[in-house]
Amino acid sequence: MTPRVLFIISSDPRTSGKPAEAIRIAAGVCAWKKTEVSVYLRGPAVLALAEDTADLVNEDNYTRYLPMLIENKRPIFAEQDSPSLGGLGESPVTFERLNDAQLAKLAASQTYVLRF
Repeated sequence: MTPRVLFIISSDPRTSGKPAEAIRIAAGVCAWKKTEVSVYLRGPAVLALAEDTADLVNEDNYTRYLPMLIENKRPIFAEQDSPSLGGLGESPVTFERLNDAQLAKLAASQTYVLRF
């Protein structure tokens, strides 16, 4: 059975490098093709999906590594009710919105859950 890992990212990418590093790690693990990787962005971390990431810490990680996850057909999820979705604008990344119950179901189906 292939291990499944869920990256839950909730840190604010405007003030912390953790979200950018988590995206980079997720893309790196995904590249091995030995683990099913999913990424869930919660709260202000949803801003990583914005078209303009220039104001985010380590913004080049978003433009470089989010597309790698998409190319490898790895799902990107975002908190359905995140206030940050309103300021997102047009996202260049395809993502699915999840409510808390859907997140709980997703997390329960994973081998590993990592939180940043």
